[in-house]
Amino acid sequence: MDDQSARSAWDRVDTTKPHSARVWDYLLGGKNNYAVDKQAGDTILTLFPAFAEVARLQRRFLNRAVRFLAGQAGIRQFLDIGTGLPTANNTHEVAQAVAPDSRVVYVDNDPLVLVHARALLAGTPEGVTEYIDADVRDPQRILEGAAKVLDLSQPVGLTMLSIMGQVPDADDPDGIVRQLLDGLSPGSYLALSDGTNGNPALVTAVESYNSRAAYPYHLRAPERVAAFFEGLEMVEPGVVPTPLWRPDAESVNPSEPVSAVCGVGRKA
Repeated sequence: MDDQSARSAWDRVDTTKPHSARVWDYLLGGKNNYAVDKQAGDTILTLFPAFAEVARLQRRFLNRAVRFLAGQAGIRQFLDIGTGLPTANNTHEVAQAVAPDSRVVYVDNDPLVLVHARALLAGTPEGVTEYIDADVRDPQRILEGAAKVLDLSQPVGLTMLSIMGQVPDADDPDGIVRQLLDGLSPGSYLALSDGTNGNPALVTAVESYNSRAAYPYHLRAPERVAAFFEGLEMVEPGVVPTPLWRPDAESVNPSEPVSAVCGVGRKA
């Protein structure tokens, strides 16, 4: 990203309304956020104190899924849509720690993420790490941009964490996922996680966030999130609450209402 692109991105940053990437960054303990994002984050935590832990569990799932894809599944190309702001253990860091020659393309349309893209573009000498400024609602643009870096005739690991909740039903979220998968070769994988509507405290917190946010978040039923994997061969244990997908050492309280589900599926 050149200096002119960075300046253009800064001009697009709206500090008057909370943005999900910046609020998420605040909840994860980051510093790339504004007062309006902190206020939204604090309101969420007041209504649903466990939200910061939900954010951390989502990030841990990403790490486990990418380790699986780069390791056991042998994937060497990754398309990460809805990247968010740089934090610890980004996709390229996890993938290239397992396989240094991994090629990773990040996709996001948040201008502050674009400004910080340089931080993401530091991978291994053997691998490639690039960034596309695009909206998830434009899968064709994403695929065209990814094809400049990735060989789409070979399997790709597509990661989509907490991004489809940003897409209302009116914008055909299922169709977006299908178009993306249609553009990838057999043997590709989808790793997806999203918030669910089964926890009343989370529902209240998200409603409060949506009342002032630039882009509202749409919680869905677990079975509705599972439908994004239609037609794929599911990796065990299937679509499950986020902390239950091949957990490392996380402690899980089974009595807690489900706040997010996740899964990994393979395109045959």
